[in-house]
Amino acid sequence: MPTALRAGVHDPPSGKCIFLASLGASWAVIPEIMCWLDPTVVDLYANGTHRIDLDAARASAGLRVPDEAWICTTEGAQTRASVDKLLDWWRRVGQPMPLRIWSAAGTDQLADEGECLRVRELTLRLALAASELAGPAGQLLVSLAGGRKTMSADMQDAGHMFGAVAMLHVVGPEPMPTELRKAPPDLFAIPLSTRLADAVAPMVVGAGTRSDLLDIEFDGNRVEARHFPLPMAEPGTQLSWAPAASGDRLLHHELALRRRDSQRLWGNFIASVEKDEPHEAWASLFRLNPALLTRLQTERLDGGHQDWLRSLPKADLHRHVGGCLDIDAQREVAQYVWESLDGGQRDAAMACAQPLLECAGDWPWAWPETLKRCGAPLRTAATAALLSHASRAALERNLYAVTAPRVRLKDHPQGGFARYERPGELSGSAQLSHPAAIAPYARALVRQCGEEGLAYVELRGSPQKYRPQAPGEFLKDFESALLGAGARTRSSHSGEAGPRVGFIWIVDRRQRANVAQVVRAAVDAHALSPEFVLGLDLAGDEGTDAPAALAADFAPAFEACMRITIHAGEGESAENIWQAAYHLHADRIGHGLSLVDRPDLAQRFRDRGIALELCPTSNREVVGFHDPLHAQSAECPRYRLRDFMRAGLPLTICTDNPGISRTTLAEEFLCAARMAEDGLTVWETLAILRQGFVHAFLPGRERDRLRRNVEHRMFDAVSHFRGVNQ
Repeated sequence: MPTALRAGVHDPPSGKCIFLASLGASWAVIPEIMCWLDPTVVDLYANGTHRIDLDAARASAGLRVPDEAWICTTEGAQTRASVDKLLDWWRRVGQPMPLRIWSAAGTDQLADEGECLRVRELTLRLALAASELAGPAGQLLVSLAGGRKTMSADMQDAGHMFGAVAMLHVVGPEPMPTELRKAPPDLFAIPLSTRLADAVAPMVVGAGTRSDLLDIEFDGNRVEARHFPLPMAEPGTQLSWAPAASGDRLLHHELALRRRDSQRLWGNFIASVEKDEPHEAWASLFRLNPALLTRLQTERLDGGHQDWLRSLPKADLHRHVGGCLDIDAQREVAQYVWESLDGGQRDAAMACAQPLLECAGDWPWAWPETLKRCGAPLRTAATAALLSHASRAALERNLYAVTAPRVRLKDHPQGGFARYERPGELSGSAQLSHPAAIAPYARALVRQCGEEGLAYVELRGSPQKYRPQAPGEFLKDFESALLGAGARTRSSHSGEAGPRVGFIWIVDRRQRANVAQVVRAAVDAHALSPEFVLGLDLAGDEGTDAPAALAADFAPAFEACMRITIHAGEGESAENIWQAAYHLHADRIGHGLSLVDRPDLAQRFRDRGIALELCPTSNREVVGFHDPLHAQSAECPRYRLRDFMRAGLPLTICTDNPGISRTTLAEEFLCAARMAEDGLTVWETLAILRQGFVHAFLPGRERDRLRRNVEHRMFDAVSHFRGVNQ
């Protein structure tokens, strides 16, 4: 009993090359094409004067050697004679590949519509099965030579519909030499003479692109070979086939209906993709093949997607300057500072750092406070001494290892939130207070953006801590350094290649007495450089002061129409989030994890488009959420991402402190997928990624232009998506 052809689009691709041809009275066109595709069968054109041109044409089209040859024919006496000659030739040349032959039952001269439809149905089913057997990694090659004109037309239609890599034909003089028109099989078992070889010219006359209509559900099905089964012909035999007498779905009828209803099918498909989606997708992605769109919707994001995620253009809206650099980058910056110090400054710095450098075990827990008490110049110099002279192992131990496991650190009896910040104690203000640190620091930041695939990033920091007497001057120097490192900081730089970088000024709620002064300084800096100084942030321990208490101090920022983001609801109640929205007029909320406790407020956020800046790794480290990669988090609650998505809340995924948490933006998406209920699909990931550009603090025109530019790159990257198993 023949095996049925039931390969489906979800089966692993075989990567095979299938040659599909129709056969009539001119059986010789099949060896003429097959020997061109694979000269090892018979080097048929070895003596021809156009042999080099034939080889070049085959190579230029990228045609592979067929793994199998499939023949579609009729059942009349004339075609039976052609089949006999073809099989005779095939055996003479050693049966180089499986040769499978199907004939449409009850057909001969194709003299009526019924015969033509039976051949058409067989041709389409063979092309469908061959295209699935080839898969994305293989090739479908179809021959338009041989058979009657209706058979050639059917083959051409099938090639276009099912995505033939090449449509092949054989041309020659009229009339064709008698030796070729009435050739016996043995003529093609050896190279042709020069005269006959020059009379035959196999060529590529076109190619097809698989129709998107095949992959849209219609009456509950896609066009797959399993729905239109066909027995597998055994090599070297002819199998007669006809559709079942009743109840058999006809492929040519299905395709005709899909073509007729194409607009309605597309509309229904797009509507099904968009249905109940919490976040708007990239509009251009709806131009993708439906099969790919369906895969994006169903495939779960996991570690296998990391390289692909890294390649996508991304936006990070919550990234602290002081927490960006890893140990190696911190040491690199420190070396510039150290080399800028004179002898006396180095001696003082070493005296301050020496107790830690000589410490054989763990450094005393309070060592950061000891350095801070030295004052800014000496603290910076001592930081440079530690980073330049301590072993990497000692730094690794005292910056990271002593805080492990990094789960729910805010509740740790030793250090609390400071335990989370420990890896950044030799970065940020500890280095940026020195002018020599600014340029290498900026280079490290821009290099990091490039490595992570960031098209846009909002860095946030506290200039009043880096240069207390002149924070605005620090920002000028910092922007200049970013430009020198290849970043773009103004809309006028839009034609350049580097990442677009903006700055958000952080007000520290723990320094209550200075809040009003810092806000005024930020407003002044924004007035001087509105395209770089994009907004204002309130950060620091939420238990220090509720947002409502700072409303009067923030008044100058409101009057200047600065954009506002507030750290709120990370480890405290949703009351802080409410106050941030209603008293400080927040455009975005940093973290906002307790918002799920206030459905009414969440609805208000959705209505007003107030976005959450979620930072999964730091949220696990500070608050504590279950992450399957961290056994110590097993008793922690599930991450609230899925709750926010069900509520339709605008949200972004961010890094917070990538150097402190040892993460990247791509890894944050993977972390979110691990920690969230039901994970994330690739489609949801792309939609969330888009939110980073939608809620950027850029001026409206520039934001829209950036999003459009990124969308072109996104479409190209997603159109080449192959998933983790391809």
